[in-house]
Amino acid sequence: MRKSAPVFPIAVLLLLIFMGTVYGAEDNDYFNKGYEKHLQGDLKNAIKDYSKAIEKNPRFAMAYQMRGAAWQRMKAFEKAINDYTMVIAVGEPHFLAVGYYNRGIAKNMSGDFSGAIPDFSAALNLDSKMAAAYFHRGIAKSRTGDDFGRIQDFREAARLGEVNAERWLNTYYPSWREPVAVLPLPAPAN
Repeated sequence: MRKSAPVFPIAVLLLLIFMGTVYGAEDNDYFNKGYEKHLQGDLKNAIKDYSKAIEKNPRFAMAYQMRGAAWQRMKAFEKAINDYTMVIAVGEPHFLAVGYYNRGIAKNMSGDFSGAIPDFSAALNLDSKMAAAYFHRGIAKSRTGDDFGRIQDFREAARLGEVNAERWLNTYYPSWREPVAVLPLPAPAN
């Protein structure tokens, strides 16, 4: 089972489309410079440019998101968690689910499995089709001893197309696709 998640979830990259119309020219310029450096692997300088974009516009959710991704890749999990918290605090609807999801990933990667579960649940409350959130919440649940919860989350993740969850279930629970039998309740005593 894979422990880490991709730093750039597809949802985050799709959100780049919204940037040009939402933010001003100067903060967007800094963001674009940071993003180019990020793609080239120059994370320290990418963080500097993202920080300049945030100085110009403290509500620039995508700059917090990408700076958090850079911190996460550098294994500076607390800084990543802080940036993802800002993504959530800014409260732009199209960023919320991704903010919660990525904060959950950073918490999982730092070993805070109990703290990650509510973040994945919040992401799923906003986007119930986020297969990766089910998968990573399942990992967190297993790390906290909730094996039944892990299997339930992996089943839902696999149903939504998460190949890692399906692979794990096929290996350890080959009958996972079969409906779960529900036993009748005993008749009440008179």
